Amino acid sequence: MKAVRTITRGSIDGLEMRDVADPSVGDRDVLIRIRAASINFRDVLLVHGQYPGCYEGEMTPLTDGAGEVVAVGGRVSRIKVGDRVSVNNLTRWVAGPLTPDVMGGQPGILSDGMLATMIAVEEEGVVVLPDSLSFEEAAALPCAGVTAWAALTEGGRPLRAGQTVLVLGTGGVSLLGLQFAKTMGLRVVATTSSQAKADKLAAFGADHVINYNDQPDWQHAVRAFTNGRGVERVLEVGGPGTIERSMASMAYGGHVSMIGFVGGMEGGLNPVSLLMSGVSIQPVGVGSRTQFEELVRLIDANGVRPAIDRVFAFDEFQAAFAHVASGSHLGKVVISVD
Repeated sequence: MKAVRTITRGSIDGLEMRDVADPSVGDRDVLIRIRAASINFRDVLLVHGQYPGCYEGEMTPLTDGAGEVVAVGGRVSRIKVGDRVSVNNLTRWVAGPLTPDVMGGQPGILSDGMLATMIAVEEEGVVVLPDSLSFEEAAALPCAGVTAWAALTEGGRPLRAGQTVLVLGTGGVSLLGLQFAKTMGLRVVATTSSQAKADKLAAFGADHVINYNDQPDWQHAVRAFTNGRGVERVLEVGGPGTIERSMASMAYGGHVSMIGFVGGMEGGLNPVSLLMSGVSIQPVGVGSRTQFEELVRLIDANGVRPAIDRVFAFDEFQAAFAHVASGSHLGKVVISVD
């Protein structure tokens, strides 16, 4: 089969397509013919040797993909040949809270991932897809989609229709979080870097968009929009560089879902700000298979079309990584593996 491999780390040029052996299929495994895979910011970091805790040798990257089942092991009972499927990021996390014993199954991080024509994974990590989702749309969901869903539904006080959520930027988690929040009846404030992106965010349903280049202290604009109250939840993808402004945007007793650090590692949180705000902070470790299945049902019932920025051909994988690294995308960047 064909697979893209991390021959060397440090740059996108270290990615090469190779002919490799087909994966073996164990008794509890499902063999998937991958049709589409998508790139997350952490995949770019992994290729550059900057993602902590990943396998450091040669491997096939990408955690997110979708395809059809072409073979199953003898003890597989949930999944059948011909099913259209995707794979949960943590393949052993079926339900309940995240625990250390489910952390090992991470295709594209700790083992070979989705940027190949085939992959074999344990049945418990496989999610059956509705016909309403294309393979490209489904490939956008395992990391960014499930993370956004968990960030909206886990931790803090449950959100109610009419409350307000803040999403930062136009990456996959933020844009999918905007789409899902609107299906929940929430108001959404979004930040972005240009008027062109602001217009697109508004088209996706954002109730208020703030250009952070024009308003670097955007927390004041958030509070003005909410009549001084602040937002009930933040999908915080910026990390140390934005967390203080996110905290200053919060309503008392609100909740920060800590997701990433795309804003860099400079900065941090004054613990006094946390103490005085009544705000809770919780890291989001993607989500369980059960949460992925909940999300798929929500998408199917509400006709949500996950936002795709661009689809690249399989042999354009380096260009696809470069496009994500540039930060110019709005929505998910997908690679077709047909």
